[in-house]
Amino acid sequence: MPFEWFIGYRYLRAKNRQSFIALITFLSITGVTVGVMTLMTVIAVMTGTEHLLQKKILAIQPHVLLMHHSRQMSDYESITNRVLEMKGVQSATPFIYHQVMFRSARGINGAMINAISKPPQLPDEPFRRDITQKLFGLPQNNDQPGIILGNELANRLNVSKGDTIYMIVPKNGPYQSKIVPQMQQVKVVDIFVSGLYEYDKNFAFIDLKQAQAILDMDQRVSGIEIKLHEIFEAENFAKQLLEQLGYSFWARDWMRMNRNLFSSLKLQKAVMYIIFSLIVLVAGFSITSSLIMMVIEKSKDIAILKAMGARKANIRNIFVFNGLIIGIVGTALGLIFGLALCFLLKHYQFVELPQDIYFFSTLPIRLDWKDLSIITSGTIFICVLSAVYPAHRAASMLPVDGIRIGE
Repeated sequence: MPFEWFIGYRYLRAKNRQSFIALITFLSITGVTVGVMTLMTVIAVMTGTEHLLQKKILAIQPHVLLMHHSRQMSDYESITNRVLEMKGVQSATPFIYHQVMFRSARGINGAMINAISKPPQLPDEPFRRDITQKLFGLPQNNDQPGIILGNELANRLNVSKGDTIYMIVPKNGPYQSKIVPQMQQVKVVDIFVSGLYEYDKNFAFIDLKQAQAILDMDQRVSGIEIKLHEIFEAENFAKQLLEQLGYSFWARDWMRMNRNLFSSLKLQKAVMYIIFSLIVLVAGFSITSSLIMMVIEKSKDIAILKAMGARKANIRNIFVFNGLIIGIVGTALGLIFGLALCFLLKHYQFVELPQDIYFFSTLPIRLDWKDLSIITSGTIFICVLSAVYPAHRAASMLPVDGIRIGE
């Protein structure tokens, strides 16, 4: 062990003549601990929120959405086959999006219908698989089509499974300038819960063929939903798709469709890093204060070490080592308490949140080792940086001045 480390360790363990210095050192370690614990918990919540939203959004939305500029696609079967031949495609499904009005005996509400076709095999996502099984598992009745409503939408209409409601569809009348509403009786075959409040409030699922008949779309669809094997290749795939099909089509990937949401989360995460790092920075000022007072108290020892041949670098390393030890101890305790707090929040769910405001009812916790490494290295760096000035002051002290101050 280098003698600088040995002396620095003795200085930390030794009882100071002024207990005030020991108190400041203790408060410095406490400040680092609280800062690391708080920052770690907040970033774990932000990372968990981002991951949970991504998981829920991808369970509902396609990775890439392909549509025609005319808003309707007639030769969708040949286009679907071309898409399926492209590398990286898992599935391609035609769909219809159309805004309608639902009316029940006890309520009325606008919503968007998502008409889907029965796929060759069940989707991998639990949500889509459940919707497909419920929608196509019953015998089809063209006089009274089946529909699956979102949970919040069903609550607003005050209906439950098995009820019959009316779907009001706007259509062109005998004169092109007039819109005539048409009413179609539909049966609520089930109610879904996606976990996203806005989606549960505004969406309903219906069979594609029945939607084409109700909307007079013949053999046309709104577009094609595409699922990929690699979700983060969606942006590049959308560009390749437009190059092959031409610019009469347009394609949007899931990252672009939710860019504002994820950009907001990343900005909030960055702001949280800055805000809670200030707690560690305040603890760094306490480290500087305690080490300055320690330099004054140990000035006689510093003078004796210099008289015995210790160089400036040796004296500087003694006090930098003290700052490093304070940073390591505070960071280690912060990580331990932070892990314990994250474990409690994840498994016991003390905090409940309103789903109509947030996308979740409890705090999502997800620890990312990249975030932990940034927090750990950043905290220790701040603590070492806080020790630089006291160490420089101690190293610059003349032996005669040190003996005079120590008397």
